[in-house]
Amino acid sequence: MQIALVLGLFSLVLTMVNLVGLIVALVRIRPPRTACPVPHSAPGVTIVRPVCGLETFSHETLSSGLRLDYPLYEMIFCVARTSDPIIPLVEKLIAAHPQVPAKLIIGDEKVCENPKLNNCVRGYDEARHDWLILADANVLMPGDYIQQLLAAWKPSSGLVCSMPLGSQAENVWAEFECAFLNTYEARWQFTGEAFGRGFAQGKTMLWRRDILEAGGGIRALGREIAEDAAGTKLVHAQNRKIHLVEAPFEQPLGRRSAKEVWNRQVRWARMRRKTFPLYFLPEILTGGALPILAGTLAAFLADYNVEAVLAALLLLWYGPESLLALHKHWPFSWRMPALFLLRDFSLPVIYTLAWCGDRFVWHGKPMDMRAQQPAHGARPQDGNHAHDESGGELVESTSRSS
Repeated sequence: MQIALVLGLFSLVLTMVNLVGLIVALVRIRPPRTACPVPHSAPGVTIVRPVCGLETFSHETLSSGLRLDYPLYEMIFCVARTSDPIIPLVEKLIAAHPQVPAKLIIGDEKVCENPKLNNCVRGYDEARHDWLILADANVLMPGDYIQQLLAAWKPSSGLVCSMPLGSQAENVWAEFECAFLNTYEARWQFTGEAFGRGFAQGKTMLWRRDILEAGGGIRALGREIAEDAAGTKLVHAQNRKIHLVEAPFEQPLGRRSAKEVWNRQVRWARMRRKTFPLYFLPEILTGGALPILAGTLAAFLADYNVEAVLAALLLLWYGPESLLALHKHWPFSWRMPALFLLRDFSLPVIYTLAWCGDRFVWHGKPMDMRAQQPAHGARPQDGNHAHDESGGELVESTSRSS
């Protein structure tokens, strides 16, 4: 009975914590509504957008950034290689939107192991404005994109971000990725922000130049394997906070394979374990697998109705999560509750793999987190990268996982 009591309390506490996270997300996240107005004294804004390779929604996402309802902004596209197939599309889009000051910079600067950050450095150096947005190529920008970011900026802010909202899922594995992005990752990001410990998300990051420069500038974001992790530490070091926009910006997914989704989640977990190990330690408790198993086992040991307890736990975990997705008008099909369950029982495996390896492939480049060196503005040699013969499992990430 003592074991059953401990397991039951464990299950109950985690279930209550999960419900608190869902309530925070329900309050903080808003569905799309009327557009944010342009501020009376609208500051100039530079958007630096690294691009790499053609994707299914490249035309839709990249063109959205050239149709923003904002009076003073410039767009800087950055591409690392002259042979990249995205270049003709970018040039065509720039020519089709002459009303927006836009340019394409070809060629990166090697400041760290992070290829996306290397691709942004020259764009940052050429930015004309003191408000800067670093935005991934697969972010779909609404017309009031800049206004939403500026509206989320507070006197205590050091950085404003947006979670990626998975949308336009065209198969079951894309829906599976929505189960990770929307009601799981977004929920805990907003919960962290609500309790004063927000973390950066690299899909969209709004910076004020003086704050970024006080921490060492854009090259300082190469101090960690992921630029959002470095940005988080840079902002916290200045005793500032990271805030999130109220309505996350969409990332169209299209079709996904199980391998793509799995590798992406393992890669992100390894990065979190490497950059924030103390925060990563309790992450295994954020999903439903352990509390559901613990509660069911407690019912069995205490000779309660196991089926009834299991049904109650499933309802408490996935009923409110389903209501959250429906209330926010996020992608939701009849398969989603089952995918929520599959996601949560995948999390312990992903968590274990995160501790068992340091290597992955990002945009075709092998990377090893053990080889990561702090950025000091130098230009490392190309041979300073990870090698296939080093130990550990290699997790491949496709070009769509920016």
